[in-house]
Amino acid sequence: MTCAPLRLKKNADKRLRAGHLWIYSNEVDTAATPLAGFSAGQQAVVESSTGKPLAIATVNPNTLICGRVVSRDTQYTLDKSLLVHRIKVALGLRERLFAEPYYRLVYGDSDMLPGLVVDRFGDYLVVQISTWGMEAVKEDIVEALVKVLKPAGILFRNNGSGRKLEALPEYIETPWGEVPDDVPLIENGTQFVAPVREGQKTGWFYDHRPARAQLNQWVKGARVLDVFSYVGGWGVQAAAAGAEEVYCVDSSATALEYVHQNAALNGVGDKVATFEGDAFAALKELRDGEQRFDVVIVDPPAFIKRKKDIRAGEQAYRRINELAMRLLKRDGLLVSCSCSMHLERDRLLDTLRAASRHLDRNLQLVAECHQGADHPIHPAIAETAYIKALFCRVTV
Repeated sequence: MTCAPLRLKKNADKRLRAGHLWIYSNEVDTAATPLAGFSAGQQAVVESSTGKPLAIATVNPNTLICGRVVSRDTQYTLDKSLLVHRIKVALGLRERLFAEPYYRLVYGDSDMLPGLVVDRFGDYLVVQISTWGMEAVKEDIVEALVKVLKPAGILFRNNGSGRKLEALPEYIETPWGEVPDDVPLIENGTQFVAPVREGQKTGWFYDHRPARAQLNQWVKGARVLDVFSYVGGWGVQAAAAGAEEVYCVDSSATALEYVHQNAALNGVGDKVATFEGDAFAALKELRDGEQRFDVVIVDPPAFIKRKKDIRAGEQAYRRINELAMRLLKRDGLLVSCSCSMHLERDRLLDTLRAASRHLDRNLQLVAECHQGADHPIHPAIAETAYIKALFCRVTV
């Protein structure tokens, strides 16, 4: 493949040389290489201001991040061969870490495949593409996955906010084999089914695996509240780990049906109850009913999706965590989570401190977890580190 040049302005190559993979539109020397000359998804040879080749990148001329590096060797463009190599490297890490084939196989930039996410559920793969560069090679992606893993089926879950940013069409389809609506998985020894076709994201969230394993050590005999439970990743595991009673709160009736199904799979259906409704309203209702819990887990969707949402988002985190603290027994455990990349860990902790002091409670940070190792962090790209889970003892 012959790639057109994409020349950078003077000194605009510093971030790339330091390991970053993104090129912003204001870093391009548009006099030498106009962005208007590129089509979305086209590959280019990135050049320094002096014309030295630096990398191969996919281009979207219509977005702020206009280039994403896929290879630092300009001999290798993004094709089936490179995809096979990258997927094998990614697989090598996951097979070293996990005894069973349930994990995030490809995590975008961190696996040098920007715009591509692949979650593995045994013989089934769920793929999300969020850039034009990956969309342009989607047939090669399928062929590479088939060559490396020989799956029974591959599902494209190509919908969501990432595609909207790139002006990509949304669709859900099965380009290889067959994929059932619900697929089985095992996490921390607990069995689940995930609604991969109709559920959130890829159908499951592997990123909190280590935090759930941590919590499982501390719930024996406890009364547990799982807020924003989705299909029961936290709550069902807690019940399986010995919790005496678990309440799962979610606004989706369908998700809560999966909570019951997953509880039954593990023989803990009698321990798990569900509460359908808005989380804020549900916690207030539980408070008014004088309900109290030994453990409350708060794992909300991202309240802060963009920098301009930070102030309102921080207020939302404080409100939901303060409500959670009101439901704890005198010596309770709050597990406060955030998947908002724009909410730094220290700001989340400060939010919890402020909420506890407002209630005249004492707070101790006893443990914390980050995203699982199948979501490796790219050291040059802060955005690849997003998960926080703070385990806080709250006392009177």
